[in-house]
Amino acid sequence: MIPVFDGHNDILLRLLLDPSRREEIFLKGEDKGHLDLPRMQASGFAGGFFAIYLPSPTAHDDPDFQVLMQNPPYNLPLPDLIPFRDAIHPATMMAGHLLWMERASQGALKVCRTAAEVRECLASGIIAALMHMEGAEAIDESLDSLHLFHAMGLRSLGPVWSRPTIFGHGVPFAYPASPDTGPGLTDAGKRLVAECNRLRIMLDLSHMNEAGFNDVARLSDAPLVATHSNAHAICPSTRNLTDRQLAMIRDSGGMVGLNFSVSFLRPDGRQLEATGWDPILRQMDYLLERLGEDHLGFGSDYDGCTTPEVIGDVTGLPRLLQALSDHGYDRPLLEKLAQANWLALLDRTL
Repeated sequence: MIPVFDGHNDILLRLLLDPSRREEIFLKGEDKGHLDLPRMQASGFAGGFFAIYLPSPTAHDDPDFQVLMQNPPYNLPLPDLIPFRDAIHPATMMAGHLLWMERASQGALKVCRTAAEVRECLASGIIAALMHMEGAEAIDESLDSLHLFHAMGLRSLGPVWSRPTIFGHGVPFAYPASPDTGPGLTDAGKRLVAECNRLRIMLDLSHMNEAGFNDVARLSDAPLVATHSNAHAICPSTRNLTDRQLAMIRDSGGMVGLNFSVSFLRPDGRQLEATGWDPILRQMDYLLERLGEDHLGFGSDYDGCTTPEVIGDVTGLPRLLQALSDHGYDRPLLEKLAQANWLALLDRTL
């Protein structure tokens, strides 16, 4: 079994929504959702980026996006900006949940703050968790809270999750459509990029629109990274990356993590769990062609998306690697995709 380091998951959201049951959800496992400690350990999940993502306060009033995305074309309305005062408390709770996971796992999981710590964990079979923030609503304009979260372990940040923040604008969920959907970084967003560079916090561009992507590429001194995005040429969703963006990521020494969400994999953009290997293999082949074998990995979006039934939850990772092997990927390439490329990126970034 080749251990897998993963670019993105949302298990912290499950804990935020049901904190009184976090032991059952994470420690014991209930065969629900995509991730828990027993299934991670059984499937070769070596670690990854654990996202602090805030659901919209008005999500209960939103239309059923899952249904709308089953029948493209679609262009889904985005929720309003979440003010800092409303974001800081749940974001801090989610950071606390990750730190609790480290303690409660009794040595099975460690919150890592350096690339060396990640490598040490993988060498010893400990799950390496990097704290990520998906949408910077919990960062104030003065950036004081950025330093607070950095002290707690934050090492990766996406300035937006699709809805706007005070730092920039994300892409709406639309198919078929271009990621060129609006303005770029605000002045506060430009300051955020500079401070993340100074602190060596990785910047994640997965939900950023094209203008914001261009601004980060111009301003940042770090590799460009999209932790959970796919190729727009195969699936023309706003959430996917154009050939130009892929080339910029490759040339910067950056990374793309293949997103397992069916609506970003399938050429028809449909949100259908009944999806086989073909869209996954087409995306992998295309991304390898555009990025080269040193700049691609996995960014599952576990617990935040609908995955193909052939993969399912985290226990599907060995099936994915076997499918890629059967498709012709040799073991050295599989080891790069599974973890070595992410580890090399962390060396370059953190």
